[in-house]
Parts: sequence; structure tokens; C-alpha cells
Amino acid sequence: MYNSGKELLTLTKERNCKISEIVIEKECKLTGLSINDVRNKMKNNLEVMRESAKLGLEQDIKSVGGIIGGDAKRVNDYRMSQKTLCGDTINKAMARALSCSEVNASMGRICAAPTAGSAGIIPATIITASEVLNSTDEEIINALFTASGIGEIIAKNATLSGAEGGCQAECGSASAMAAAAIVEMAGGSPEMSLHAAATAIKNVMGLICDPIAGLVEAPCTKRNASGTINALLSADLALAGVKSIIPFDEVIEAMYKVGKSLPHELRETALGGVAATETGIKIKEKIFGK
Repeated sequence: MYNSGKELLTLTKERNCKISEIVIEKECKLTGLSINDVRNKMKNNLEVMRESAKLGLEQDIKSVGGIIGGDAKRVNDYRMSQKTLCGDTINKAMARALSCSEVNASMGRICAAPTAGSAGIIPATIITASEVLNSTDEEIINALFTASGIGEIIAKNATLSGAEGGCQAECGSASAMAAAAIVEMAGGSPEMSLHAAATAIKNVMGLICDPIAGLVEAPCTKRNASGTINALLSADLALAGVKSIIPFDEVIEAMYKVGKSLPHELRETALGGVAATETGIKIKEKIFGK
């Protein structure tokens, strides 16, 4: 039905419908499931997202590697007790992204969206935006399908893997998916959704993957928080009428080429970036030995 953003937009124009409707129809054809069954499966994903986005706000979660823990609760406590620089919405979104990341690093249950390392971005963005917009569960589920459609196009034409394309392929893709999703949830057009997705990718293009000690803990969690804010600002830009000068499909192509050009030290091997700093190496040795 579609393999690119251009083809997806053409379908929405021909049928005068939303991106989510096209994605749901395709999913039904691929799986043989009814629309209700497909939507119920996505509803289950949403519930997992909600749980992982909430758990860290209430509990001091510690990661298996011991590198991170409790930051989601710190940010949430800060949000509730003080006047913040970025405001309540931004801090709430960051706390939720950190929560999902901490749940993941503690071997809890998350929804890899699109990967485990970027699992906090879509839940934090969509849940927080839904509160601002007073969205219904049906609208949130639709938004998740829109995110899925964007992720599918990225996966087909580039990569979602940090080992192949750096963190731009993981957190960048998640941020693009989330941005497109909340644009639709806010009443924006399919074109606006793709402009938001393109902007989100461009904002982090070239972002390396350098997990300390090779664990999906740091700097991954902070990048989930920043990826969430990137999605929100990219969506607002698109909803305001700001367009991406470079079309979505060309941005994805560029992202893939950039990822391929990154040296292997900067693609999830923990041989470069902050993982190769003096402190990063000490943390690795403390966990695994010399």
C-alpha cells in the first residue's frame, strides 16, 4: 500500500483520510484480523506504555547495571515542588520518558517503540500531549497507529538500529514517530505530520550510539528525555505551519547515509563517545572487571 512518505500522503489525499486510517487498514490486510482486534492489540500496547511511564514517578527504580536509577522520580518531585524553567508539561514529559527507560534498564516490561533503548519517547510524548489536548483513548490509539506508519517507512528505507545507524536511528526515529502522531492527535494534516517527523529527525541527525559499559542505561535515558521534547517542539512547529525544507523521504535517506558513515566506534559498540571517556571506562571495569 505504501513504502514511502510520499505514497502515504497520496493515499490520504485520495481517500480524504488520516494516516492512522491507512495504517490500520494495512495492518488488517497483513494480519487478517478485524479492525477491532487490531485496535485492541494497540490498546494493550498503550496500557504497557502507561504503566512504564508511571512506575518511575512513584518508585525509585534501580537499573540492573547500577548506572542509573531514580531520576524519573527526581524530576517529577522537582516538577511538583518548585517553579521549573521549562514548565509543567515539559517536565512531566521528561519524567515519563525517564521512567520508561528506567523500567527497561531494570528488566521491567516496556513497549519497544520502536526499540527498547528508545522506549520512553513515544509513551511520554503521546500520554503528555493527550492530557494537554484532552484526547480520548480512541484518539490516542489512532495516534499510535500513525506513529507505527512512520516507523514502518523509516525501517523500510533506513534503519531503526543503533548498531547500524547510531542513536539517530533509535531515539531519532522514535522522536519522529511521536511528533507525527501528536500532530494528528492535535488535528493537524497528514502533511503536517510528515513535516514534524522530518524536523525531529533533522534535529538529531548524526547522533551517535555510545552506551556506557555497553548497557542501555546511560546516556540512553537522557536521550529519551531530550527526544521527547524534540518530538513536542517539532509537532508545535508543524502545527504552526512551519514546514521542513527537505521532504520527509529525503531526510530519512540522508539519515541512513549519515548512519552508515559513522565509524563502528560510534554505533553501539561502547568504544567511542562518552563510553570511551575515563569515567566511562571506570564504570565498565567496575561492572565487568578489567
